[in-house]
Amino acid sequence: MPEQLLFTRLLNEAFAGPITALLNALQGTLHIPVAPKYPDAPIPNFVAMEVLVFAFLIVVFLVVRSQLSVESPGGLQHVFEGIHGFVEGQSRDVIGHHSEQFTPFLVALGLFVLTSNLFGIIPGLESPTGVPVVPLGCALCAFVYYHAHGFRHAGIGYLKHFLGPSDSTIPMYIRIPLGLLMLVIEPISHLARIMSLTIRLYGNMFAGDMVILVFLSLIPIGVPVLFVGLHIGVAFIQAYVFVLLTTVYLAGAVATDH
Repeated sequence: MPEQLLFTRLLNEAFAGPITALLNALQGTLHIPVAPKYPDAPIPNFVAMEVLVFAFLIVVFLVVRSQLSVESPGGLQHVFEGIHGFVEGQSRDVIGHHSEQFTPFLVALGLFVLTSNLFGIIPGLESPTGVPVVPLGCALCAFVYYHAHGFRHAGIGYLKHFLGPSDSTIPMYIRIPLGLLMLVIEPISHLARIMSLTIRLYGNMFAGDMVILVFLSLIPIGVPVLFVGLHIGVAFIQAYVFVLLTTVYLAGAVATDH
């Protein structure tokens, strides 16, 4: 039986039976090896932490929504307006004047990553982004999102993006082999973005958690506080970088001239 956090244990006690039955049914129907190794504890810690992050953000959003005011905005409203304005301004600088439609996704993605990063400094919890599956899921969301908007913006013509420059001044005997070469390179480049987003976020958060644990075990008083502060700084930086790179990928997907 793997070591379980308190919240993970509570979820497994409440939902182990239905989840195990569902996973076994999926394995039998789709022949996908998803049956849990431990039927009494099918929910791992990182999934429980994702559920907790999701629930926490929903509660925060509901609180902010209930306190919205034009005449006398509260401190929490100011914080979220600042976050929204920062992301919107950055996306406008990177993408252009039509970037406002992407702000909700970018803000939600950034807040999820940031909250997940910061959970690791709370006793009894851990950062779900310290497990590679969670950053991979966030990276796949960003990947699907910017490609979907690329097709939405340009239709089937979005595929020209994978053929390199379409400058009519370039002779055809150069454009054709160059396009074939880019048709091989571009898909690899886009898939590498998933790996880049995943490894960058996972590596930094995993390393931060390990450093804090090591120093807590060696010098439990005083010194670990410095590394907790460093971990908080890294959590904010990695959330910002994740959102920034997603914005850059969106800019390339919805650019007028591919």
